[in-house]
Amino acid sequence: MTTDADLAKPTILLLDNGSLRADATRGLRHLATELARRTGEPIHPVSLLHSDRIRPEELDGIAAETLDPFLRRHLEAGGRRFVVLPLFFGPSSTLTRLVPHRVAALTEVFGPVTVETAQPLCPLPAGEARLAAILHDNLTRTAARAGEPLRRVILVDHGSPLPEVTAVRRWLANTLRARLGSAVTVEEAVMERRPEQAYDFNGELLEQRLERLARRDPTTPVFLSLLFIGPGRHAGAGGDIDTIRHGVARHHRGFRTLRTELVGAHPDLVEILSDRLHDALHRVRAPTIGSAPGRL
Repeated sequence: MTTDADLAKPTILLLDNGSLRADATRGLRHLATELARRTGEPIHPVSLLHSDRIRPEELDGIAAETLDPFLRRHLEAGGRRFVVLPLFFGPSSTLTRLVPHRVAALTEVFGPVTVETAQPLCPLPAGEARLAAILHDNLTRTAARAGEPLRRVILVDHGSPLPEVTAVRRWLANTLRARLGSAVTVEEAVMERRPEQAYDFNGELLEQRLERLARRDPTTPVFLSLLFIGPGRHAGAGGDIDTIRHGVARHHRGFRTLRTELVGAHPDLVEILSDRLHDALHRVRAPTIGSAPGRL
């Protein structure tokens, strides 16, 4: 039974972009469970889109939740206060445009709603040294398992048409360079980008970057530092990244790539999320409408 005290407490959503891969939703649920254990707060794993199309049988019989139906159900039950904890590295359009748009539409139906959006994982200009440490740890562990020295690294992410999101990857790449030292070359690549020259800031596609490195030196392994939370269609096993790297290797005899674990699999991510949640809960006040990240 939902009490008035329950309704007065904010409902906490751990929000990702969503995926059609069941592994991604399972990973989101695992993070929510670990975060709840650390903070003592109930955490709801919710995706913006897509995940509700996964068959429940692939998710232990429990269907994935997406943002609109989740918020609507809680609003219909009388809830009016929410904290969104984003599993996003930077200020993506999901946080700055899509979530506020959906909240605004719901306020037209249900009246004032308070949605406090926590900071992303690597807010600039300060950045997040612990996130860089996770990437560094993933690289050194991958190198140790392979018995190969780190010489060439590509930090690869999804890619974004927003300069402020690309700036997060740039900051992390620069921080990795400082951590790894001058003996290691750290480059950057993306999985998706718009073709127009105006979007050159986003970076080079992974396939093009690997082809260039393979032609230059087919014998020194390239480590792929994966700036991805969960195993979606790009970073999942057998996904686009694996297809690309294996394809390049077939065309360049002796060329090898080694991929790191995903950021979402590292135990230290929960510490960052816990701090973001703590700050957001501290900011929660009486229901108002504003902007994100922050009050909606």
